[in-house]
Amino acid sequence: MKNLKFPTAQTILLIIAGLVTLLTWIVPAGKYDTLDYDKDADTFTRVSLVEETTLPATQETLETLNIKIPLEKFTNGDIYKAINIPNTYNQLESKPQGVFEFIKSPIRGIIEAADIIFLVLIIGGLIGIINSTGAFDAGIGWLAKALKGKEFILIILVTTLIAFGGTTFGLAEETIAFFPILIPVFLAAKYDALVGIACIFLGSSIGTMCSTINPFSTIIASDAAGINWTTGLVGRVIMLGLSLTICIAYIMRYAKRVKADPTKSIIYDQKQQIEDLFGNSNKTEVKFTTRLRLALFVFAACFIIMIVGVSMLDWWFIEMTSTFLVGAILIGIISQIKESDFVDTFVRGASDLLGVALIIGIARGVTVIMSDGLISDTMLYYASDMTTGMHKGVFASVMTMIYGGLSFFIPSSSGMAVLTMPIMAPLADTVGVGRDIVVNAYQYGLGLFYFINPTGLILASLAVVKVGFNKWLKFIMPLMIIMTVFTLIVMTVLVYIS
Repeated sequence: MKNLKFPTAQTILLIIAGLVTLLTWIVPAGKYDTLDYDKDADTFTRVSLVEETTLPATQETLETLNIKIPLEKFTNGDIYKAINIPNTYNQLESKPQGVFEFIKSPIRGIIEAADIIFLVLIIGGLIGIINSTGAFDAGIGWLAKALKGKEFILIILVTTLIAFGGTTFGLAEETIAFFPILIPVFLAAKYDALVGIACIFLGSSIGTMCSTINPFSTIIASDAAGINWTTGLVGRVIMLGLSLTICIAYIMRYAKRVKADPTKSIIYDQKQQIEDLFGNSNKTEVKFTTRLRLALFVFAACFIIMIVGVSMLDWWFIEMTSTFLVGAILIGIISQIKESDFVDTFVRGASDLLGVALIIGIARGVTVIMSDGLISDTMLYYASDMTTGMHKGVFASVMTMIYGGLSFFIPSSSGMAVLTMPIMAPLADTVGVGRDIVVNAYQYGLGLFYFINPTGLILASLAVVKVGFNKWLKFIMPLMIIMTVFTLIVMTVLVYIS
């Protein structure tokens, strides 16, 4: 038994893909009709498995379909994805996925996730270039001296800033770029890599869980629920502050223990391996020259430009990836790296994150199997049926847990919003609570399970740092229990004061 090891992230995802393939043989297939707005033609398109119907884009059409969403939410682009139509669920002939579909799923997932995969690979190349210049080592050395005796500021600052990105514009996939950059900083501060992972990943998780003005979460979910996104905003701001405080306190308690005694680290057995991986062991001090400062400035500017582009200029993966590619080339020019050396170094850097890219693709493959097996809508149908006529005090907590479960099958926040909210939001009317309670349940349930959701980003994040999922679970489970209890209490209180 001592020789048994916890499986790698890739193996875990393939096991999950196999189990989901088996589910398609057990869970009945079913589908809701969907409604999509065609901006060019100014019409709605209703799609079922048997036909496609064009309908006039009017409020009357929406009311006829029992969709309580103002027409302008579609025409102004707030709702830009097809939504499920309430009361249209139909059980269909089972569509079980076989061995061949299981084998193809990782490949299809990699193809579907090509945008984020290329982002990760280009970031890997950029990191390879900046590491080869010595600028990163010099910058970390300078920062370590500046923070000496005040390293805890790093935990507060990183977690809070990333949470701010999460709550405002949905900073999530982009955080993959921060792990290779910030982990060496945490190691230089005499913390372990788990502290760095927690600050980055939990910062993003809490920010998106308690989204305030995030268009991919709060706004699109509120629009799909037929309410203004400002409804319940004050409560979400308070929830963000309290949740962030709990998480930072949890991380700092662990970090303090590790700093005082490194053997208390959950990943102490990997200490040397991780320090070697991130170049934090046996390094001679690098002089922080003007050329290296300029290279590091360009490197940092790439991330600032990315954040500005995503939050203000409607950028997405192509624009982000292009920014990092241009940044790598500029750093190569500044550092006077020969063309052949630049290409070799860039390719080696990209190859370091190839395993991460594959994990992202395999995770997307799990979603492909569920979609092809037509079981996601069935899960949604039975989940909505479960809460009908429930007492409002219980309703909020159960809805939160239901959304946590559904997030395994629909890990995308925007996808979850448009597919589930037209079905779930009207349930609030039947139990006498505001629809903002369902929006909160969607956000908090999705956010809580995101801590450990293998079809989300956690496995890819851990793979960057070479930390096993089992060790992350050991670290995160006490916090997850605390946050779950806290969230359910908050949801129950909100029901009675809203």
